[in-house]
Amino acid sequence: MADAPRFRKDAVAVPDEKHPVDETLPPFKMFTSGLQHVAAMYAGVVAPPMIVGPAVGLSATETAFLMGASLFTAGLATLLQTLGFWKIGAKLPFVNGVSFAGVTPMIAIGKGQGHDAVPVIFGAIIVAGLVGFLAAPYFGRLVRFFPPVVTGTVITLIGVSLLPVAFNWSQGGNRTAADYGSMKNIGMAALTLVIVLAMRKFLRGFLQQISILLGLVAGTLIAIPLGMANFDAVRNADLVGFPTPFHFGAPQFQVAAIISMCIVMLVCMTESTADILALGKIVGRPADAKTIEGGLRADTLGSALSPLFNGFMCSAFAQNIGLVAMTKVRSRFVVAAGGGILILLGLCPVAASVIGVVPLPVLGGAGIVLFGSVAASGIQTLAGAAMEKGENALIVAASVGIGLIPIAAPNFYHAFPKDLLVVLDSGISTGCVVAILLNLAFNHLGSRKTAAEPAAEPAFVH
Repeated sequence: MADAPRFRKDAVAVPDEKHPVDETLPPFKMFTSGLQHVAAMYAGVVAPPMIVGPAVGLSATETAFLMGASLFTAGLATLLQTLGFWKIGAKLPFVNGVSFAGVTPMIAIGKGQGHDAVPVIFGAIIVAGLVGFLAAPYFGRLVRFFPPVVTGTVITLIGVSLLPVAFNWSQGGNRTAADYGSMKNIGMAALTLVIVLAMRKFLRGFLQQISILLGLVAGTLIAIPLGMANFDAVRNADLVGFPTPFHFGAPQFQVAAIISMCIVMLVCMTESTADILALGKIVGRPADAKTIEGGLRADTLGSALSPLFNGFMCSAFAQNIGLVAMTKVRSRFVVAAGGGILILLGLCPVAASVIGVVPLPVLGGAGIVLFGSVAASGIQTLAGAAMEKGENALIVAASVGIGLIPIAAPNFYHAFPKDLLVVLDSGISTGCVVAILLNLAFNHLGSRKTAAEPAAEPAFVH
């Protein structure tokens, strides 16, 4: 309920001052602060399409198109969250973008389908988004089934599942190339890794926040005179363009793919709920059930609309929550300005294709930090998971062990039906299902309820 208005002695009502969340800043500060949010999350937005595109057989130009579309749809989803309408949007300084949680399942969906996988992925995301939108009012009641022991396990698996991608990039990305795994490629990846770590150590403030982006720039500048950079994507990109609806064809709906992405949607909704709670505390406007419901509606509606413009599933970008805490700029309109910048970047294919200049070994070196940070976030969440209580340690052990099967033994499920492989080949999906079921078995059913923890409020890294 809103605070009661204050009154002058002459009995004329004077409304309270605006909450910092609802304040507007001078135009220049609004733009620069919004740009800072974009810089902090840019690499996280373009990384998923940059991974999925080549994995399903897209060319460099098509992958650049996917990256531009992801920037555009991240901007739309961010505007839904910050400005909102009806009962949609948390109306907090909340940045939305492509979630890493969907990367491994999308690659699993695309296995063996090649270019034709993209419409299947988009169809699954549309259905998952609509299911999530309808479930948003009820999800608050389910949050208790996603305590830190579950969310921490899933986020850890997301990071660990993505690390092999960084290792492949570090070797050159193309296993058939003559220089795959060469000392030159691995050396460039190692140098980029050292640069990123050094920047993170010695830089401060805004520059420290964008250390991964700066590391990519520095690594690329070093790689250009060595002949390791490829400018083809930039040469072929237009200055201005619109992400043509259903550029890769009409969405297709396959049951196994839909199930897999619905599981991912549950993970994203859990993650976003935790982030909304954390952000509400940081900005001094604690999130209630209505705020969480609005935030989840924005997440899921943004995800359902993204495939229309060739984008992927959207969820909260928690590194931007850290930026809000650090800068003390709490205005949601600043983040809305960042959303506008993202849309403009998405309408400029050249801007999106610039990342295509970055050599894969450079991306690999930075990716080790980027993806490793995701795993570290999960471990941090597990640290607050009351591991000493009940069977929580057993839940983590079994869930992580089963979730690592597709990474450690890629052919483990080779004899299973093809439709099942879409879910089983994603360690994130299988690990999440196992963690939820074991948490129910040990912490909710029967008399052994010693460790049924409340939902976590960590800031996840994307």
